[in-house]
Amino acid sequence: MWRNHNVWIILMGEMIAGLGLWTGIIGNLEFMQEKIPSDFVKALIMSAGLLAGLLVGPLAGKTIDRSKKKTVLLVAGLGRMVSVVFMLVALATGSVWWMVAFMISIQLSATFYFPALQATIPLVVKEEHLLTMNGWHMNVATISRVVGTALAGIMLVYWSLSSLYIISMAAYGALLLFTLMLRIDEGEKREAKVKNVENKGGFMEVFPVLKAYPAVGMTLMMTLIPLLFIGSFNLVVINISEIQNSASIKGLIYAFEGIAFMIGTVAVKSLAKKWGTASILFSFASLVAVSEFMLYFVQSQAITLAAFAILGFALGCFFPTAMVVFQKQMPKAYHGRFFSFRNMLERMMFQVVLLTTGAFLDIVGLQTMVILFGLISMTMTAVFFVQTKRRNIQLGQPNEKDLEYS
Repeated sequence: MWRNHNVWIILMGEMIAGLGLWTGIIGNLEFMQEKIPSDFVKALIMSAGLLAGLLVGPLAGKTIDRSKKKTVLLVAGLGRMVSVVFMLVALATGSVWWMVAFMISIQLSATFYFPALQATIPLVVKEEHLLTMNGWHMNVATISRVVGTALAGIMLVYWSLSSLYIISMAAYGALLLFTLMLRIDEGEKREAKVKNVENKGGFMEVFPVLKAYPAVGMTLMMTLIPLLFIGSFNLVVINISEIQNSASIKGLIYAFEGIAFMIGTVAVKSLAKKWGTASILFSFASLVAVSEFMLYFVQSQAITLAAFAILGFALGCFFPTAMVVFQKQMPKAYHGRFFSFRNMLERMMFQVVLLTTGAFLDIVGLQTMVILFGLISMTMTAVFFVQTKRRNIQLGQPNEKDLEYS
């Protein structure tokens, strides 16, 4: 796998782009803390971009299946660069509305970029290397998150807020250059087959395939469990910072969670040799709920950091495993629409979680909210476990019908 130049291009591009992404996110949080006192209003602004992505999700899925993946990645990357201009205008004018425009444009680019990337990975690595590639890709993204947030914190001390977005634009430009170097052999025969698949129904055509592959559908539903925490992550971090009266806790939280995530992606390869796919998914979904319960003791910095470390490790084991189920068992002809549908589902979840989190933080506070979230996560895990056993769904075994759809 490491002799494949496409692997290095994807990982190096992700590293550079991640630095730009996370310096920009820290800039967003800083801008909102200065301009917007209400957590619910912060959530509304964050959800604006998610709603835009939700609306164009069906178009993104069809476009990715009909088009060359590299072309989609390039156009989406260019869109990211253009979106940063809106945020620079927001900083120059002090206007929250320009920030909303930035949120919308950056999420529209992401709606096309990430499903296309997820559909590209199975085309550039062999099937037996998918777990390793997914783990390393997520590791690199996590390293860039840890370094990017730390770098942003240092830059805010010495430089202006606008410098974060200039770095972001430069990083997105570098990603564009790396994407140009990709050599993706999609194959004329396979590409023709994909184009001949009826695309008029958009996501409606994904549902019969999901029904034929119950393991994919169940794994897709299980990814909603950690999204309850991930969707509220930034608002929770801001709130913890205010409760502990510490600006530095933000960077520590991202660092602990990120390092634990990387450890998880390495550990899951060993766990996969001993545990089944279902055991990994259900065990670490439960661990996410444990981390939510731990945040009840938010006044303690040690317990707070331990909670995010447990969360990071659980996510590092959970998501590479889930991604392998999607990439192996979902027919490649439907990858674009499926990953776009998955992104759309995530955006819907993020939007609900963001608005709920903002309202809960204003009304009942963080401690009550994390107990509720923990109970919901545990309940969902138990329900999905019972359903898997009752329907005899084998999460780790590809369906033989793959030959019919691929």
